[in-house]
Amino acid sequence: MTAYSSSKGALATFTKNTAHALRKDYIRVNGLNIGWMDTPNEHLIQKAMSQQGNWLELAEAKQPFGRLIKPLDVAKLTAYLLSDDSQMMTGSLIDYDQNVVGASD
Repeated sequence: MTAYSSSKGALATFTKNTAHALRKDYIRVNGLNIGWMDTPNEHLIQKAMSQQGNWLELAEAKQPFGRLIKPLDVAKLTAYLLSDDSQMMTGSLIDYDQNVVGASD
């Protein structure tokens, strides 16, 4: 976890510094921290780890919003960030997840 956490921190710093450097050129830079996502590769990993064919159903039942993030969810957020609707947004780090850091049940 040390290498993973360190790289996430470095990417956050890089995002903010790059956004600062490019804002005078009207170039926006934002970062997305994507939570647990339903992807074909995640299916392979979960199948190998859990040996349960219904891992997705079980996992989604435990999530606060009742499902994992889907690729289309991320595509919609990305489209927003690329649109003029987000033109004043730069240097932001978006935790696109249904869990809140520092909070617990």
